[in-house]
Amino acid sequence: MHFRWRPPRRRPRGNDQHAPGPGAAGERAARARTAPGEAMAAAMQLAIALLTAGLDSPELEAWAAGTLTPTDADGLGDFMAGLHVISVLLLNELHEATGEPPAAVLQRLAFLAERRRGTPAAG
Repeated sequence: MHFRWRPPRRRPRGNDQHAPGPGAAGERAARARTAPGEAMAAAMQLAIALLTAGLDSPELEAWAAGTLTPTDADGLGDFMAGLHVISVLLLNELHEATGEPPAAVLQRLAFLAERRRGTPAAG
């Protein structure tokens, strides 16, 4: 199974040559001019940074989640796509390393999540 991220289709607006405005509007304008491959690579790097912070400490993970998570809709969509791609890559790596099918890994993760539901976080 192979997933491929596709950028959202954008209607030409005719005003992409204007200087970006402040805040989220400026971020969206800059992202619209970014190649889809660059946006996906940036989203994957963001996802990896968040996952890496979680390996260090709960405090760093909390800081990274609050600081690195995009606040605009396009940024969140790209970030979610990056997390999805990283998840698929990790599942494939686990399959290659252990021989266990990705579906079985996901089932174990679902059971683990259900067991942890309602349990206070360690720390």
